[in-house]
Amino acid sequence: MAFPETRLRRLRYNKILRSMVTETHLRVDDLVYPLFVCPGEKVKNPINSMPGNYQMSIDVLVEECKRAVSKGVKSILLFGIPEHKDEHGHVACQHDGIVQRAMRAIKEDIKDIQLIADVCNCEYTTHGHCGTIIDNDVDNDSTLKTLAAQAVSLAEAGADIIAPSDMMDGRVAVIREALDKNGFFKIPIMSYAAKYASGFYGPFREAADSAPQFGDRSTYQMNPANSDEAMREVEEDIFEGADIVMVKPALSYLDVIYRVKNEFKMPTAAYNVSGEFSMVKAAGANDWIDETRVMMEVLTSIKRAGADIIITYHALEAADILNNHK
Repeated sequence: MAFPETRLRRLRYNKILRSMVTETHLRVDDLVYPLFVCPGEKVKNPINSMPGNYQMSIDVLVEECKRAVSKGVKSILLFGIPEHKDEHGHVACQHDGIVQRAMRAIKEDIKDIQLIADVCNCEYTTHGHCGTIIDNDVDNDSTLKTLAAQAVSLAEAGADIIAPSDMMDGRVAVIREALDKNGFFKIPIMSYAAKYASGFYGPFREAADSAPQFGDRSTYQMNPANSDEAMREVEEDIFEGADIVMVKPALSYLDVIYRVKNEFKMPTAAYNVSGEFSMVKAAGANDWIDETRVMMEVLTSIKRAGADIIITYHALEAADILNNHK
């Protein structure tokens, strides 16, 4: 039937009815909070391009994790800024690495928390790339050894989920084999399966001190123009043993999130990355937008596209709103 018999506005005339017919529900449980840990004590260095975010020493980080858990955000994604770096990222594999120490401290003090360990080398290499450099490019196969060693070290430190973000071919299979060989059969892998060579990562590189010293990452991260290729990347990671697959960034790739969820029916994560966060913050600070409203609209759009898990720097702000709406 058509207008005037059909009037879709009938379902919009009051708040209770609008709530009753809402199709997409964002939950606090959907949110993952990324944090940056650095050396020292009582350190809380502001990240200028990401208002409200900090590089934190372990003691400060533990308190921030307590704050997150108190709001119902129980999943934390950790990135580390090490005391020193090397050519291959071997420092990321050490028992006393910055993230490993942080994980032990968090788990000792907080019981009801889930720690997700980002596995990559860009924060730990002197050149800022995600693996070992041979002939002026990241060498895929030699990098796999470092990633596997890093994953095992992080699992030993208390990681609940291993999240490789490097985009090396074959890394999920190598990491799965290494974890299983060392008895970590229960540790799932959340693969950054479709990670694009995006311009939205700028603020993160300040936060993690991970800007490449030469060139870019387009030889291993994906071409933003490609979505069929993303399906191949996701399919390969699932075949190799990924338990959760991720699309990164989120906002410019909602179509990819939708395709991944619909084609593979797998638990799907999306990373609402630093540049997406900072754009909302900058526009809000200038009163160009209603920041809170836009933040929730952004997160809802990611959920609507098909993401089961949303990694976002907005996590605690969004949790406050969602908790108040219960």
